[in-house]
Amino acid sequence: MDLKNQRRLAAEILDCGVNRVWIDPTRMEDVSEAITRGDVRRLIDSKAIKAKQKKGVSRGRARYQQGQKKKGKRKGHGSRKGSKKARTPKKRAWINTIRPIRAQLMYYKRQEMIDTATYRKLYKRAKGGMYRSKARLEAHMKSEGLLKKNR
Repeated sequence: MDLKNQRRLAAEILDCGVNRVWIDPTRMEDVSEAITRGDVRRLIDSKAIKAKQKKGVSRGRARYQQGQKKKGKRKGHGSRKGSKKARTPKKRAWINTIRPIRAQLMYYKRQEMIDTATYRKLYKRAKGGMYRSKARLEAHMKSEGLLKKNR
């Protein structure tokens, strides 16, 4: 039985490729008698002709890889494509450094552990890049004796 024409019509109606059209083997005779689009539509409604499911690419491996990268793995020298500054631009690195420092200074000022003059002096130094991290700021403040005890 040559069902090439019926298969083509079904593919057009189902909006899929010819190879994705499935014809029920028990109803081959009904399908062979279908000549018009209307006949094929009726067979689709009666489930004699169906479109097979699309074959997709599984994301399971990709999800696993993402999970590992989140943990900090798979990020060695062999996995890197861009330079250090391409992977985290200078500006982003600076933002990541300065925000916690400024937040810490603000906290000390609000808690009245430093006065406004000291806050401004340390703020300007932070802006100039004197402190590499929050820990360095705190170490400097302790060594200079700038921190007052919280009331």
